[in-house]
Amino acid sequence: MQRPRSIPWSRVATITLVVVCVGYAPIAMTGLWPYAHPGAPALGEWVLARAVSGRYAADAVATRVGPYGRALLPMIIHSVLGGALMLLGPVQFLTAVRRRTRLHRATGVVFAVTVYVSMTGAAIYLVRTAPADAFSGAAFWIDLTTILIGTVMSVTFGIFAAVGGFPDLHQRWMLLCYGYLLTAPLLRLEWGALPRLFPGLSMEEINRVAIMHLGSVVVFGALVASRAMDRRRSVTGVRGTWVPTPVLVAAHLAGAAGMAWIVRSYLGWGANGHRLLAAYLVPYCAAYAVMFARQRTAGRGGRSWAREEWRLHWAGLCLAPAFSVAAALPLERYLGLDSLTALSAGVGIGCGVLAFAATVVVSLRVMYGRELVKRQGPATAPSAHRIPAPAAPTASVTPHTAPHAVRSARETI
Repeated sequence: MQRPRSIPWSRVATITLVVVCVGYAPIAMTGLWPYAHPGAPALGEWVLARAVSGRYAADAVATRVGPYGRALLPMIIHSVLGGALMLLGPVQFLTAVRRRTRLHRATGVVFAVTVYVSMTGAAIYLVRTAPADAFSGAAFWIDLTTILIGTVMSVTFGIFAAVGGFPDLHQRWMLLCYGYLLTAPLLRLEWGALPRLFPGLSMEEINRVAIMHLGSVVVFGALVASRAMDRRRSVTGVRGTWVPTPVLVAAHLAGAAGMAWIVRSYLGWGANGHRLLAAYLVPYCAAYAVMFARQRTAGRGGRSWAREEWRLHWAGLCLAPAFSVAAALPLERYLGLDSLTALSAGVGIGCGVLAFAATVVVSLRVMYGRELVKRQGPATAPSAHRIPAPAAPTASVTPHTAPHAVRSARETI
């Protein structure tokens, strides 16, 4: 009996991504209709009411009327175009995989313009809304602002990489950009799933739980996708590592100190702190374990480039807790936030910011390698005396000329 063929995980992941994006697109496009016209049908509200409860969905709408009312038109533009981006993303991914270059470029231009316009609408809302007045509070406002900046900068760097002739870096930046965008549908999924895990929590409290790990989840997914699409064992000009053992040890020590501060702080805030800490630690530890294992496997297999990229992002992940603690201090002081809100905001943006920084370092690594090859090219190119001289032309030998050729050869010897 023939064994059934296993389905590659990459294909499963691709199908899942397409289903989530296509399913979320109409929810995003109609999400703000009830705020413009009370009672208007909204697919997302209908799904949420049946996934959790009608009161849960109604309370969620009621608590967002005030914040969204400050910039309703820009938010409608943002949500409608956000739904369009959910459709354009899979098109970009599939055309890149299928090598449809012209279609990929054309839809890429549309995608970039849509990102800029959609993020402009979100920026207007954030500028008009004070952090404390935002839906779900200041920590959520800070997280949204960071995602907006990361999305715009990622697509911009992706454009620069494409124009500069770095398709591998272009791919990484666009995957990171789409990872940031995927926080929207993943948050909606958590609106329906987390109330079953934490019954009785409002949507505002669910959002505070979600921001503890959404950033780390999406950037980790972008990294996994980048590595799955890059099968090169090495990259020209990239030698050695920018993350030697002393640097990695220092990153671990700094991260351990930051993590100890985070754990101690949340354990002192009762059940709410315990819940937020668990939402942060579980995905963080999973990402850490995968990065550690993958860089080790790549090193043993002689895949130097895969090992280097995994190690760069691993170091960034180690530094994320230290960055979160360092970011919480100015947030608490200059925005007047309480210590729990400030630390939650820092934790919410830590992994996303450090993954962005790691992608910057990866890009510099590749560009430095190319520049190194250009500078060393003339010096390392084979010289003229190393090139074998072309062989003298040999006359064709026919049956009639064979005896003369043999006689000539004997005379030469």
